Amino acid sequence: MSKGSRSAARGAPVVPDANGLPTREQILTFIAEHPGQAGKREIARSFGVSGGARIALKRMLKELGEEGLVNKERKRLTPVGTLPTVSVLLIVDRDADGDFVAQPVSWNDDRGGVPRVLLVPGRGRPLVPAPGIGDRVLARVEPDAAAESGFPYTARVIKVLEKRAPSILGVVRSTIDGERRIEPVDRKQSEYSLAAEDLNGAKDGDLVAIEVKRMTRYGLSAARVIEVIGAMHSEKAVSLIAIHAHNIPHIFPPPVLEAAERAQPAPISGVREDWRPMPLVTIDPADAKDHDDAVHAEPDSDPENPGGFIVTVAIADVAWYVRPGSPLDREALKRGNSVYFPDRVVPMLPERISNDLCSLREGEDRPAIAVRMQFTAEGKKKFHWFHRIMMRSAAKLSYQQAQAAIDGRPDEKTSPLLDPVLKPLWAAYAVMKRGRDQREPLDLDLPERKVIVGADGAIERIVVPERLDAHRLIEEYMIQANVAAAETLERKKSPLVYRVHDAPSLAKLESLREFLASIEMNLPRSGNLRPGHFNTILDKVKDTEHQALVNEVVLRSQSQAVYSPENIGHFGLNLRRYAHFTSPIRRYADLIVHRALVRSLELGEGGLPDGAETDLEAIAQEISGAERRAMAAERETIDRLVAHWLADRIGATFSGRIAGVTRSGLFVKLDETGADGFVPIGSIGADFFDYDEARHAVIGSRTGEMHQLGDRVEVKLVEVAPIAGALRFQLVSDGRHVPKGERRVIERGFRNSIGRPGGKPRPGGSAGAKPGGKPRPGAKRR
Repeated sequence: MSKGSRSAARGAPVVPDANGLPTREQILTFIAEHPGQAGKREIARSFGVSGGARIALKRMLKELGEEGLVNKERKRLTPVGTLPTVSVLLIVDRDADGDFVAQPVSWNDDRGGVPRVLLVPGRGRPLVPAPGIGDRVLARVEPDAAAESGFPYTARVIKVLEKRAPSILGVVRSTIDGERRIEPVDRKQSEYSLAAEDLNGAKDGDLVAIEVKRMTRYGLSAARVIEVIGAMHSEKAVSLIAIHAHNIPHIFPPPVLEAAERAQPAPISGVREDWRPMPLVTIDPADAKDHDDAVHAEPDSDPENPGGFIVTVAIADVAWYVRPGSPLDREALKRGNSVYFPDRVVPMLPERISNDLCSLREGEDRPAIAVRMQFTAEGKKKFHWFHRIMMRSAAKLSYQQAQAAIDGRPDEKTSPLLDPVLKPLWAAYAVMKRGRDQREPLDLDLPERKVIVGADGAIERIVVPERLDAHRLIEEYMIQANVAAAETLERKKSPLVYRVHDAPSLAKLESLREFLASIEMNLPRSGNLRPGHFNTILDKVKDTEHQALVNEVVLRSQSQAVYSPENIGHFGLNLRRYAHFTSPIRRYADLIVHRALVRSLELGEGGLPDGAETDLEAIAQEISGAERRAMAAERETIDRLVAHWLADRIGATFSGRIAGVTRSGLFVKLDETGADGFVPIGSIGADFFDYDEARHAVIGSRTGEMHQLGDRVEVKLVEVAPIAGALRFQLVSDGRHVPKGERRVIERGFRNSIGRPGGKPRPGGSAGAKPGGKPRPGAKRR
C-alpha cells in the first residue's frame, strides 16, 4: 500500500497527485477499508480533492463502477465482492449453535460462492414478528475480520421484511389443439400459456412450479416451468400440492439421516431408573405408527389419601437422542411439528428416531421421562414427581380395543390386562374427571370427520369417529402431565415455552352478545368471563335446533392457542399454567420442555443449554407459525381429496348446514363428507339480500327470506375444481321467513343489489372462494 493510501486509511489528509486526484488504487483501498461508509464527499475530503478536481473524481468513480470494481448504494461505495453495511438477507439455515445463517438476496460477485452471514442477537427488545428460515430481513452487516464466528460476516437484524412471493404452483394441461396451459392450484390465479421450450421436462398432468415469463393485457400470459414437483395422475399426489404451496420441509438432508442412523439405543446408566416391570400401556389410534406416551394407574396406598390414585404418564425420551444444535435438532426446529395428511405423514424426525428408537413399542426397552401424580378422591392433584426411566410397554392398544374391554368385550390381548391394568386406568380417570368438572374447561361439541384413503390415495369413505371414554381418558392424563411439567419448571425458575390461550377479545365478545341476543340468549357483560359462562350457554342449546349454530359461533369467538415464553394461562382449558410435554416425537415445543426438565431436575445429558432463554421468543413464534402452516396444509389437502371424490357427481343434491355467511354469499358444509362449498349470493333468489352481521345471516329485503349460520339446507353441486379443492353450490331449499318488523339492516351501504332476477354472480362468487380465511382451531391442538 502506498504512503498516501495508508494515511487515507487512518483518516489523515493526503496530498493529491499533480492532477489533484488520488490514484485508482488509492480510491479502491480507501473504499475497501471503509465499506458502506465511503461516498464521493468522504473520498474528496480524505484526499483533499477540491475545486475542478471534484468533477474529475466523480468521473473516476463512475468509471470504476462501469468496470464492475465498485458498487454504489445510497451514495455509498463498496468493493465488488463485499456486502454493504446495511443489506437485505435471506435466512437459509441454522448453525450448530442454533443461530440463524443468512445470505444476501443479491450478490455482485460471480467469482466465488455467495457469502454466508451469521445473525447475532440484536440489542434491546426482541423483534416482533421474530425472523424464521425463509424470511427476508434488513440487517446491519459487519465483516468478521478475526473469523471468530467462523463466518466472513456477522449481522444484526434491523427489521423483518415480507417473505418473497412464492413461485406459482399449477398442473400442466394439454388442450384439444395440442397447446399446453398451466391450471393454477390457487383458483384466484389465471391460467398461463406454456411454450414447448419452457416445459423444462414437464409432462401433461405434472404438478410444477412456474414463474411468469411475459404478462399480457389480453389473452393468456406466458410462463416457464422452473421445477417439476411430481405427477398428479392419482389422488395420492394431492398432498404434494399443500407440501409445496406451504413450503413444508419434507426431505431430510443427508447429514440428518446419517445422524439418525448413527444413533444407538439409550443405556440404563446414571440417573435413569429401571421401570420395566411396571405394566405401562400405550393407547393410540389403530393406525398409529409412533407411540410417544404410555399410562398406568393404581390406587394410592397412602392412608392419608383414601380413595386417591397414583397416575403415571411416561413420555418418550427424545431429548436423549436429539441434542441441542445437532443436525437432528436444527431440522426438527425447521419443521416445528409433524404434518399429517390422509395418505402420508411428514414427520418432524426421521423414522429411525420417531418410529424406532423413541417409539414406545410393545415389549421393547425404551427410554422415557415419566411423571407420577397423586390425586385425591375429589380429583385434586396433591403432588407429582418426575423421573428419567427405562420402560417396557406391556401392550399396544387402540382406543376402540381398550374401550371394548371396559365395556365387557375383551379380546385375547385385553382380557389378561382388564383387571390389573385397564380397570385401574378407568377408575383413576373417574376420579380425575371430578377435578376436571370442577375446573370447567370450555366444552364445545364439534364432531371431527376423518378421511379414509385406499392404497391408490383415493377416498374410500369419510367417517365421524365415535368419541369414546378412552379418548377422554388419554386426553385428561396428558393434560395433567402437561400441567405438572409447567408447574415444575416454574418452581425451578427454568425458562420454558408455554402453551397459551388468551381470552376472547372484547370485539369478539360484543359480536357474540349481539348474535345471542338475536336468539333471545345473553352473555354477562360484567365480571371476569370464564369458560363456564360459555358452557352454560352451550348446555341451554343442547339437543335444540340452535345447538350446531351456537357451538360454531362460540368457537369463532375464541382466540387461537399459541406458544410463548411468557405465561398468560390457557383460557380454554381454564388453567393458570400449561406447557406441551407429552408429544416430543411430533412437536418441537415438547422437546424444549423435556430439555428444561432434564436440566432443572439434574436428570443427566441432553438438557437445555446455557443462554437458551434468549432464543425462546423467536423459537415460540417460529413453531407457532409452523403449526398454523400444518393446519392449513392438512385442511386444504382434505378439501382437494373431497373435490376429486365429488368431481363426477355434478348435478347431485346434498344435505348440509350453512357454515359461513358473508356479503358475497354462503358457505355450506355437507353432511355426507364435511366438504365446504360456496353459494354466490347472486344465485340465491329473486330478491335483494342484506347482510346482518349480528345474526350471521343474509335477509331478503322484499321477501324476508333469511339464510343464517347453522341453518339446514339442500344444495345442488354445480361446479368442482379438484386442483383448487373448491366446490360451488346452488341452493335448492328455501330459507326461513323473517317478519318485516324484525328485519335489521346492519350496513345498508353494503346491500347486495346483484341478488335480483337475472343478476350475475358477483366477482369472487366462484368455486375458489374459501370460508372465512381462517382455519378452525383443532380440538387436538390444545
